[in-house]
Amino acid sequence: MDILVMGGTRFVGKPLVALLQEAGHRLTLFTRGRNPVPAGVEHLVGDRSTPEGLEPLQGRRFDVIVDSSGRSEADSSAVIARTGAPSHRFVYVSSAGVYADSELWPLDEDSPIDPASRHAGKAETEAWLRAQAIPFTSFRPTYIVGPGNYNPVESWFFDRIVHGRPVPLPGDGSTITQLGHVNDLAAAMARCIEVETACNRIYNCSGRQGISFRGLVHAAARAAGQDPQAVEIRSFDPAGLDKKARKAFPLRMAHFLTDTARVRRELAWEPSFDLEATLADSYANDYALRLPTTPDFSGDQALIG
Repeated sequence: MDILVMGGTRFVGKPLVALLQEAGHRLTLFTRGRNPVPAGVEHLVGDRSTPEGLEPLQGRRFDVIVDSSGRSEADSSAVIARTGAPSHRFVYVSSAGVYADSELWPLDEDSPIDPASRHAGKAETEAWLRAQAIPFTSFRPTYIVGPGNYNPVESWFFDRIVHGRPVPLPGDGSTITQLGHVNDLAAAMARCIEVETACNRIYNCSGRQGISFRGLVHAAARAAGQDPQAVEIRSFDPAGLDKKARKAFPLRMAHFLTDTARVRRELAWEPSFDLEATLADSYANDYALRLPTTPDFSGDQALIG
């Protein structure tokens, strides 16, 4: 198929492009030209943040459009306004952050949406695609981690563990969160275009299990070759933090766990990485390669003084 990838040279895009190339698809990558593109793909240089920046797409037609960077309906509709709807599928990376807080866990794809979420634009994009009768598949991961992650998720924990710093955790550290390996998400995205059942479907896509914050610290320590029992954990009260200070902790301070039964069943997909393997891979093939570094721990003062 002729596939347009919006991006494709960074975190999610790298493993996805590799899989699509292996499958023999003809790829066009649209990027700002800041990173090299793989051999054998067409490269269009532009900037999706402005109408003029999207001009290289004008009049082009594709079987599949992959959009992992659009945050709003306007972002994705601007692409389709220039290319027309893809003949086969629009593959979108949404977020499990669209869900409302709940007393019932795990959350499935029919759980209520929070219109005030900072990810609400992604849910609006899904609704727009459905309303426009554009064939789509959307993925709602929780936290995507692994080599190349430019968001400080697992690296936040590695920083403190490797440098012998206390790790601040809200409350008693029993809050449950959920991580997924970037390669597993990429595999599900590549797989969905081959499965007709995936048309007009939304999928949670993350690791199969949740883990407590305290368990995450211990798993990160093992990945870094450290004794988990030697890592100092400092508790803080999240209720007493102002909004700015809450950003000093990298994860939402509430349970965040999704049901991935639908994607596993309909795509015949299973994660290749469990949590321990995910963190070990991220540490060995990304974080350890960037050492030594001197992280900024000033934000910890807002949490534990």
